Amino acid sequence: MQSFQKKFDHFRSNKLFELFVVTIIVISALMVGVKTYEMSSTATAVLTWVDLIITMIFVFELSVRFLGEEVKRNFFKSGWNVFDTLVVAISLIPIEGSEMAVIGRLIRIFRVLRMISFIPELRILINSLFKALPQLGYVVLLMFIIFYIYAALGSTIFGAINPVLWGDIAISMLTLFRVMTFEDWTDVMYETMEVYSMSWLYFLSFIFLTTFAFLNMVIGIIVGVMDEEHAQAREEKDALEGKVTLEDLQEDIKQLKALLKK
Repeated sequence: MQSFQKKFDHFRSNKLFELFVVTIIVISALMVGVKTYEMSSTATAVLTWVDLIITMIFVFELSVRFLGEEVKRNFFKSGWNVFDTLVVAISLIPIEGSEMAVIGRLIRIFRVLRMISFIPELRILINSLFKALPQLGYVVLLMFIIFYIYAALGSTIFGAINPVLWGDIAISMLTLFRVMTFEDWTDVMYETMEVYSMSWLYFLSFIFLTTFAFLNMVIGIIVGVMDEEHAQAREEKDALEGKVTLEDLQEDIKQLKALLKK
């Protein structure tokens, strides 16, 4: 039974198998785009059969990964495995032609995300983003405070100049978001400078605090977490290679003992 599990483990770790599955995921993504165009009934029928074949391949691939797991219950401890299982399981539900057909198409769109579970670099990016969220939360909170203060000032000072942009604090925050993203922000600034010539200080200080300071802080946090994730991935890879080497040595020792007994 153990050798049976090892065969599946080696099979799922095979680079050609991984490349084949990634190719199928790409084809599945392209099919979602193709279905947005008007097609003949023949083309629609062909795509339906191709989609069914792709779904069966996904079921086979998921079964190989499950059978290759040494401890089966550990398979569902991975969030990516749970996600893959849910997407594939929902894809098996025959809802084409029913009222749930739209939902079925939406679920098939998410099959593209399965590529993340096959490409380690993408997994590192996503894991880094999730792990950085607690630290990013404080940066976002501080940015909101800055937005709120500047929006209150802008609504009070510039409200009479252009009520559409500065009428209340909510509209002022939207205007400041436009300024932060540099979307025609100079038009907003020059309009206020016609009444308050020194209002450029308001806009430049806001841009410096948000665009330059806080966004660089966000980038720094994400890069730091990504470095930690890369280091952890390297450690896990080294540990796995060491484990495989130890197993190979033990197998060689057994073979030598068997030869000596002869």
